Amino acid sequence: MKYENRNAVWILLLVSAFFFVGCSNKAAQPAFDRPPAPVSTTVAVAQDVPTYIDAIGKTVAREVVSIQPQVAGRITKIHFTDGANVRKGDMLFTIDQTPFEAALRQAQANVQKDIAVKKQAESFLASEIAKANWGTVQVNRYKTLVEQGVVSREQYEELRATQNSLDANVASARAAVNSAAESIQVDTAAVESAKVQLNYCSIRSPIDGRAGQRLVDVGNVVNPGGGSSNNASASSSAPSPNALLVIERIDPIYADFTISQNKLAEVQTQMSANKLQTEVRLPDETESSAIGQLTFLNNSVQDTTGTVGLRATIPNAGQRFWPGRFVNIRLVLNTIHQAVLVPSSAPQMSANGSFVYVVKQDGTAEQRQVSLGQRQGDLIVVENGVAAGEQVVIAGQLGVTPGGKVHIEQPATKTNAATQAK
Repeated sequence: MKYENRNAVWILLLVSAFFFVGCSNKAAQPAFDRPPAPVSTTVAVAQDVPTYIDAIGKTVAREVVSIQPQVAGRITKIHFTDGANVRKGDMLFTIDQTPFEAALRQAQANVQKDIAVKKQAESFLASEIAKANWGTVQVNRYKTLVEQGVVSREQYEELRATQNSLDANVASARAAVNSAAESIQVDTAAVESAKVQLNYCSIRSPIDGRAGQRLVDVGNVVNPGGGSSNNASASSSAPSPNALLVIERIDPIYADFTISQNKLAEVQTQMSANKLQTEVRLPDETESSAIGQLTFLNNSVQDTTGTVGLRATIPNAGQRFWPGRFVNIRLVLNTIHQAVLVPSSAPQMSANGSFVYVVKQDGTAEQRQVSLGQRQGDLIVVENGVAAGEQVVIAGQLGVTPGGKVHIEQPATKTNAATQAK
């Protein structure tokens, strides 16, 4: 009986030992024995990338000119079509020239009359001078005769009185000549004024630009102070009551935008070093951009918004940009040489910040804490934590365990990464 109990005890001890060993071996199995996590990877690349400030702005015409009449009259001809491109000096409007041509002819006739009057006055002056000279000779001769006692003093005094009258006639004739000369000057100025008035009848474009909608029609009477007499043809949005047309120069064109005052110091530093470049895009054109230059920085910060205004000048030969339209503006500050770039889908967030998984040579994934910079399209700058040429996981991160094996479903090549970077 004792022998049977002893055997039962040994059997129980052996079963317990086998069970304990089995549980210990199972608990000691490492985590990396799990199946490799399927992932997609790409190679981190190094290239020169810009640092920038993105903003939303609005395009503004470089020059805006309101065409206004300088003289009153009736519009007889319009030489352009609404919305046409015009060059400096092109004819826009013609005002009836008839009254101004008549005024010019009248002024010219007055000048000719003044010239004739002056000639007559000069002839009369010459005659009076001759008489006065002869009278002077006679007075001098009679003075000698009086001293010699040949003639009486009464005769001498009569000649002197006559001489004084002749001198007065000379002065009067000379004044008439001067008056005629002044009349010539006045009427000559009237001729020049009439020519200017006549020239104002031909209204020309003062700039190269694009014409807007005309605000008058043929037959309307316009004047410098009151615009068109046909109020129905005038636009309520006209910049002034007597405007005939508005011309805007849109090549090149301005792009106005604002930045926060917190970024002002950096912009000023970069402006002092070199000219800053801008990239301007229309909201519906994400790929194509116009390259321009930052040409203006306002001299004060707005109190209400804490922003400062800037202006970029961009070429607009194809007239893609239209005044008043919103645009996306990127102000390029400087260039980071050989910055490390990875796809923006690679970084993940944790309680400790951003991280990426880097696939090592042995096929395991290493978790790296990274510092991220600005986005560059579909890529993002990694300031530290990843080196160029390393493979980073861009898809399947949720199944990756730090230090665990991964299975690359679509191995990336440097060629593919470079293409993606571009």
